[in-house]
Amino acid sequence: MARIENYRFSIDEAFRECFYIVPDYQREYVWTDKEVYQLLEDINEQIDAGGTREYFIGTILVAPTSQKNHFEVIDGQQRLTTFFLLLCALHHLFRGEPQRATIGGLISTSYTDNAGEARTSLKLEPRYENAGEVMAKLVELDADPQGVRAGIQASGIASFGSLENLIGAYGTIYRYLKDNYPDLAQLKSYWGYLANNVVFIQISTDVSSALKIFETINERGVGLNPMDLLKNLLFTRVRHTEFTQLKDEWKKITKPLERSKEKPLRFLRYFLMANYSIKNDRNDAVVREDEIYDWFTNKKNAALCNYAEKPFEFVRKVTRNVEHYLAFSNGLGNDNKPSIAMDSLKRLAGGAFSLHYVMLLAAANLPKPLFDHFVAQLESFLFYYIFTKTPTKDLERNFSLWADELREIAGEKDPLLQKIKLDTFVAERFEKSMAAKSQELADALRRFTLYSMQQYRTRYLLARLSQHVEMAFSGVNIRGSLEPFAKLEIEHILPDRPNAALRDSWTNENPAADYDDFKSRLGNLTLLEKPINIVAGNDFYAGKREEYRKSGCYLTRSLVGLTEVGQNTSISRINTKLEAFEIWNAASIEKRHALLISLVKDVWRTTTISP
Repeated sequence: MARIENYRFSIDEAFRECFYIVPDYQREYVWTDKEVYQLLEDINEQIDAGGTREYFIGTILVAPTSQKNHFEVIDGQQRLTTFFLLLCALHHLFRGEPQRATIGGLISTSYTDNAGEARTSLKLEPRYENAGEVMAKLVELDADPQGVRAGIQASGIASFGSLENLIGAYGTIYRYLKDNYPDLAQLKSYWGYLANNVVFIQISTDVSSALKIFETINERGVGLNPMDLLKNLLFTRVRHTEFTQLKDEWKKITKPLERSKEKPLRFLRYFLMANYSIKNDRNDAVVREDEIYDWFTNKKNAALCNYAEKPFEFVRKVTRNVEHYLAFSNGLGNDNKPSIAMDSLKRLAGGAFSLHYVMLLAAANLPKPLFDHFVAQLESFLFYYIFTKTPTKDLERNFSLWADELREIAGEKDPLLQKIKLDTFVAERFEKSMAAKSQELADALRRFTLYSMQQYRTRYLLARLSQHVEMAFSGVNIRGSLEPFAKLEIEHILPDRPNAALRDSWTNENPAADYDDFKSRLGNLTLLEKPINIVAGNDFYAGKREEYRKSGCYLTRSLVGLTEVGQNTSISRINTKLEAFEIWNAASIEKRHALLISLVKDVWRTTTISP
């Protein structure tokens, strides 16, 4: 085997010293919002734990090319690509600041090639289909996510599959930085940590040797599984004759997590905060990932878990929590069956938000009707926090403390008293918190556009609003599945890609309103069946009206006319919340935007349990 070299790199050192090439035979960029968000959260957690602590992201396997400091990436391109996109987002956010020039040098730089020619290249260049063009255009545009998407569309570069993943990841990263590091001082501190304290080991050898190493790593695994230390701790508490039994029981924990690609340490954090009262010197009731093993070995906590006296009972408790955890992540209820409430909550949280599992695990032993009711209340509560982009660290302590209350409610033997206690919990914890954030939510929704959040959350918002209006129209009180609405297409009433005549007409009639701004506003969005959307196309509103009348979604049909049926009927009552529009201009979009915000208050609210 050829010579193998190892380097310890910080993010700053890696992108300063190396050019990374993702060859066309490599897997394309497949990370979704979930993986990107989890990486960002992991870094954020390390920053919260202490600004000087390093965060090790593993190994990167590369092969040198004939060009000095140029490497083909054999393993680790998902992480490297994500960090490159992170640098691009930071570069844009540091406009007018000295950090911008520094980061710019990590994104692209000049060098002398073997022929003595001066070259300028990106520090990371994906070479699979069209990816290089997309990445180069993203760097050239140096814009916010909306500007990047519009610029790539305008350039004619095809963006689909993994290319769409690149654009989506940039949007996720950009929004995360804006939401969690809103002022310049915070952003500088974040950049300082990222540049110097996020580190990895780069293994460099020739391509054939690198591929062999990659194969070996994937076949045999490297290092201990994150849960192995806990498993070994439990092995010290059982007799030798029980080793096989414990090993088999332990597989019921690890194998399902592995199959679902869930991080074991993340699960363990949520398991601890959901099932035990957390005490620490910080008084924040939170267990961080690097504190889990120490938490278990603390004498008081060991007694609390009682794994020394009853190791198998403890393992089975963990197993039950794994089963619930994975069921919840798949939109199932606490009976492991399809649940309308859990499915709706999953559509809101997506893969990016997972902290609510602390609450769900703590409430998992509630009777199913009460659990489903609780999930619906939790969804309303989380809507306020997610759509105001509240950092998760603001919720973490509360969720851990509230989990203690939920366990007590779930353990209540008197059914009537249990309902009363749950209603009280929702009123005191959720309702009061939502009232305190009501104005903040209204402000966030007034600024809401198609690009304010991940598109699946915009689709969720429109789907829930459409479902609410449809239920009111039909006089239905019990929610059904959100799927019929979630599968509809997002329609731009003012077209997303107008022809020149339409754009000119808008500019003449709405001289103070920027077309590209108004086309993406919440008030300009609705849901529409795909066949109708195809026919409606990019026409003027007048040309679309007849197509909108054909929609099975009353929120969309009501744009062009309200159905009048009697007085004080379910239809007449919902009509008081809606409005039809003869023309579609800036004033119409603003009026409908306000109308939808008003509907939000009716949809996401808390309710009491029916007697």
